[in-house]
Amino acid sequence: MSIKSVSRRDILKSLTMGAMATSVLRVIPAHAAEYAHHMVAAEKAAAPAGAYTPKFFSPKSYKTLQALCQAIIPADSECGGAMEAGAPEFIDLLTSENPEYQLRLGGGMMWLDGECEDRYGMAFLECTPEQQKVILDLIAYRASAEKDSQLLPGVDFFALLREMSADGFFTSQIGIKYLGYVGNTFLLSFNGCPPVPEA
Repeated sequence: MSIKSVSRRDILKSLTMGAMATSVLRVIPAHAAEYAHHMVAAEKAAAPAGAYTPKFFSPKSYKTLQALCQAIIPADSECGGAMEAGAPEFIDLLTSENPEYQLRLGGGMMWLDGECEDRYGMAFLECTPEQQKVILDLIAYRASAEKDSQLLPGVDFFALLREMSADGFFTSQIGIKYLGYVGNTFLLSFNGCPPVPEA
């Protein structure tokens, strides 16, 4: 089937259904992810000041999403991070077409702000970088929920968001360049895959 014969909604739903099972990178055809990034780029190119308008998240929640994506994959001297790769836009676009993502990510944002309110008396974005780091360090590891079951919603939320941020990053032009993808090139040797990072 030609990509042009598939509707925007069909493509976005195919992305989200695949991502619900596992990483988009392992399931979704590259042309589908490329299409999603293309949609975002086209909108930004046509909009004043190159702005993207969130389709699901409120303006405040979208700023929180941006901050979280930046914390998950920050830019460094060698490569742009999740923000530069368009991961927040990618995530928002997928979420706008998937009710389960809307529930899990929308609920996760509410949990995050609630946890910050309980601890610091303010929402996540209003916390200091040090306070934000404390919260993210708590929900970054499954073991935290084993010690304190009240952290489980936050751990589940951050695990999903981390996977989606990685999917948005590694299906972008920045992420593909970072991987050093060379296409169908003959290799004299294969040194194996790098170790899996701690989940």
